[in-house]
Amino acid sequence: MAKAPVLTPQADDFPRWYQDLINKAELADNGPVRGTMVIRPYGYGLWERMQQDMDARIKQAGAQNAYFPLFIPQSYLAREAEHVEGFAPELAVVTHGGGKDLEEPVVVRPTSETIINEYFSKWVQSYRDLPLLINQWANVVRWEMRPRLFLRTSEFLWQEGHTAHATYEDARDYAAKIHREVYADFMTEVLAMDVVLGRKTAKERFAGAINTLTLEGMMGDGKALQMGTSHELGQNFAKAFHTQYLSAEGEQEHVWQTSWGSSTRMVGGLIMMHGDDNGLRVPPRLAPVQVVVLAIKGDDAVVAKVREVGETLTAAGLRVVVDDRTDTPFGRRAVDWELKGVPARVEIGPRDLEAGTAMLARRIPGGKEPVALDALAALLPGLLEEDQAQLLRESRERRESRTVDVTGIDEAAEAAADGWARIPWADLGPEGEAKLAEQGVSVRCLVGADGEVPDADDAPGALAVVARAY
Repeated sequence: MAKAPVLTPQADDFPRWYQDLINKAELADNGPVRGTMVIRPYGYGLWERMQQDMDARIKQAGAQNAYFPLFIPQSYLAREAEHVEGFAPELAVVTHGGGKDLEEPVVVRPTSETIINEYFSKWVQSYRDLPLLINQWANVVRWEMRPRLFLRTSEFLWQEGHTAHATYEDARDYAAKIHREVYADFMTEVLAMDVVLGRKTAKERFAGAINTLTLEGMMGDGKALQMGTSHELGQNFAKAFHTQYLSAEGEQEHVWQTSWGSSTRMVGGLIMMHGDDNGLRVPPRLAPVQVVVLAIKGDDAVVAKVREVGETLTAAGLRVVVDDRTDTPFGRRAVDWELKGVPARVEIGPRDLEAGTAMLARRIPGGKEPVALDALAALLPGLLEEDQAQLLRESRERRESRTVDVTGIDEAAEAAADGWARIPWADLGPEGEAKLAEQGVSVRCLVGADGEVPDADDAPGALAVVARAY
């Protein structure tokens, strides 16, 4: 009798496969309140690795970490009309505290532009205080009507950057710097994700922004996922919160601002872009565990050798876990590590010990081969880099093969059933965008014919990338 698959095959039901994988790989559980999630240790380990690398890149871009309160006076949001209107359906509002009605309701942080501007207006006095570059790692709450773990939850983890600048040009350039040098480089170099860099249309722009830059990734089922955004806020919030500075010429001027963010949604993107019917495939540069060394049987000599190999590989700079739980069947343990997407498994049993070899199983290309024990430390780093490159290559090939150029709305909608379409924005426009939306298809971003980000919504030659999206 054939063994039942651990996961629902992607081709049969991609959403069910996604839920199965999150459960079987022990990444997260649904929380007790609808739309919340409990991130389990292995899932949180993925987020921690993302956080560590991103944090270093953000600091290299000049921003410093700070922390602002979770509770925001409701009146703060009301000061920027477009912003509060954009977030109104998602707000969680506290009206009682300490057994009493609050004098003013407070909003549970959906994003921090308003509260941060309240303090920027105190901290910025002179042009000498600019640019002011702040980032915070925090949780936010947006009351989600259609929750899905990691992708859309009522509470999620993220980083949000907020900056103030003396000129429009400085703010514009900084938003672009974060977009390309922090987000795009991280997603390409670490997550092995091919992402398209583009500009959001006016309809899709962040509430209160004058421009939104986005990174869009194609998932395994051909749908799009917004992986991160960087916004030019202009002077909208500065005027609402009176964030001004004294210029070198002695004039009072409003600052120009940016905000930008990425979240635990990246974990969902990682699953859907790289996962297969056997589970996760984690890029080696990201992986909390790059190599697991498994004892096949509980022989004392085998266990001792497994531990020795683990120490040798750790000393070689690899992130290693030794699995010597021989009271659990080997097959079950191997499947569990495969589900978790650990890039390499080194399996050692009595026969391997006698031969001076181990069986090396590589998760990303698949397959097994015997390798001399004393060659592992020198061999594995190079193989892991090959695997990293393979995931990025597969990601790019998927997007290129499933993206088509079209000239009409009907063609665009048809292409979006199984992938992405590019259509000249001049031919589509806001009216065509609205018609596509009626069919569940959205304009993910505008890109230039040369692949660069257009400098205006109506830039000549701009192409609209359209897709069904998460």
